[in-house]
Amino acid sequence: MGDFIGHICPGLFLVLYGLYRAIVVSRAMIFNDSLLNPSSLSKSKGRWDRLWQIAHAGWLKTVTGCLLIVYEVNCVDGGLKFMNKGTPPRFMYPKEWQHLTMFILLTLDGCIEIASKNVLQQRCGVLERGSTVLGFYVLLLLLLSHIKDSSGVELQVHSLFVLVVFLLMLVLTAELWAPKMFHLWVIETFLFLMMGSWLIQAGFILFRPVSGYPWEDDDISDIMFVTTFFCWHVMINALCLLGIYGVSSYWHHFYSPSLRLMGSKEALYHGSSSGTFYSLLRDAEQQEKDDQALLPSP
Repeated sequence: MGDFIGHICPGLFLVLYGLYRAIVVSRAMIFNDSLLNPSSLSKSKGRWDRLWQIAHAGWLKTVTGCLLIVYEVNCVDGGLKFMNKGTPPRFMYPKEWQHLTMFILLTLDGCIEIASKNVLQQRCGVLERGSTVLGFYVLLLLLLSHIKDSSGVELQVHSLFVLVVFLLMLVLTAELWAPKMFHLWVIETFLFLMMGSWLIQAGFILFRPVSGYPWEDDDISDIMFVTTFFCWHVMINALCLLGIYGVSSYWHHFYSPSLRLMGSKEALYHGSSSGTFYSLLRDAEQQEKDDQALLPSP
């Protein structure tokens, strides 16, 4: 996967997953709801009830991981061998085996999420978060050794990617003890978007530069502009996250029937509670209760 497609495909997956999480997190923040057990999904939706109960993110991880595994195995001429037949034998294709390990972890994480949501009798959030955290710990270890032979522009690109993975690992670890904090959900979603968009950018920087000429490792301006592009990704992804929340808030407040109904009920309650009719009705009910209490029991 050390090619253009090998960076674009995982990057697109992470971007799509980040956008999906951005929508889900925005909705949870608007309704002050839970990510693992949304109250709206506990209500019956008729024929669409099973569709809403599907572990969409888990299936996305599993299918994407399987496709990437197949691609990784088939992209090596002669097959992905573990050791050669020389004396002494040597390990072969170290980076490809690291890529394969990453994709296997992604697939297993998706399978655990599917099992937790659709197989177990009660969804186990600790199991899901634990598998994701473990996967990112292993991913960070693999990436640290993955860039040992890198230099110049490639080293700078991968170092910034390692930084994002490290920050995401810290956030996911913190969520084990604080799974209901909206701040951590937002930061996690932002970092997933950063991972995806930066992987796509890395594919263009390392393999298909827009100018048509390769970046120069001995040119300090090229290395500096790698960091500049990374900062632009930070701003763009932050604006994207803010835009998704704004659109979701507008949609749910003006087009969601349940939210409109909730608002109308609250308005009716507050309007009646401050009116004369509500006060008279409340006094009459209280007087009736007092009269019943004074009546002798048979």
